[in-house]
Amino acid sequence: MKRLLALSLAVGLILSGCGKNADSGTPAASAPAAGGKKLTIAMLPKSKGNAYFLSAAKGAQKAADALGDTLLFDGPTQTDPAMQNQIVENWINSGVDVIAVAAENKDALSTALRKAQTKGIKVVSFDADVLPDARTFFVNQATPQGIGFALMDEAARLCNSEGEFAIITASLTAANQNEWKKHIDERLKTYPKMTLVDFRPSDDDKAKAQAEATTLMSAHPNLKLIMAICSPGVPGAAEAVKQAGKTGQVKVIGLGLPNENKVYVHGGVTDSVILWNTEELGYLAIAAADALAKGSLKAGDTSFKANGKTYEISGDNIMLGKPFIFNKDNIDQFDF
Repeated sequence: MKRLLALSLAVGLILSGCGKNADSGTPAASAPAAGGKKLTIAMLPKSKGNAYFLSAAKGAQKAADALGDTLLFDGPTQTDPAMQNQIVENWINSGVDVIAVAAENKDALSTALRKAQTKGIKVVSFDADVLPDARTFFVNQATPQGIGFALMDEAARLCNSEGEFAIITASLTAANQNEWKKHIDERLKTYPKMTLVDFRPSDDDKAKAQAEATTLMSAHPNLKLIMAICSPGVPGAAEAVKQAGKTGQVKVIGLGLPNENKVYVHGGVTDSVILWNTEELGYLAIAAADALAKGSLKAGDTSFKANGKTYEISGDNIMLGKPFIFNKDNIDQFDF
């Protein structure tokens, strides 16, 4: 409990204040950092309308303003690997200094990013990694094992370690979510009385997640829990449970933003939301991109300082921290 309170306070401090919104392609006006070059850093989310990535963009803009850089924030309106590739090609042609990416399909995007590197453009990934030779560092929100284990342990707690549950993901090709699923499956082995009955994609869309959750409850009348591992999936599943009149009967948990889920948490539909500080993730990604381009962050470093904090570097992963559990006791302390 002490650790939870300490983490809550720390995240609350990070979230204090308001950042400027990143735009979708027009350079933001800011003064160059003293004694340093003003960089153009391009940030590519999986989808630019997703509240998760809009929150990360706020943190990214704060970092760009603090460092005197220009931030370009652009991406597909919905998850689209081909469109991500096209945006990277456009940035290569315009000659940006650094690209920070969250990959929808790591294999497809890595080819374009390798091309960017041959043109002298530095590359970091965040949230969802690409292939290692297509970037220098991955800004990792939490280890895949930590995320998968936290989700599965929370599901088991709510189900008393027995019964049927289902998972709603963004897409069947999403690299980070498939990695989390691998560790969910690994942890599931320690709960032999629990059964995963289905694994459904939602295209990172709340309405489709709601439809999938409705179908899951109809197809599996003994379903005890829905676990959504993409941020729009959690409120989508919760709305389906609420409209089906199964609040309390079918539990909902997942990876999501506090603001999108507060009404469902307080309404008793969603029991807990697991995530990390998305604004801090965006800030760290841009700070790392800036330092990489300026040569102050190099391969082999074991730590990185940004915004008054020191982050561990494990290999080529810059670690944000451990997953955090939001519930009705603490969710109102957060605003993102």
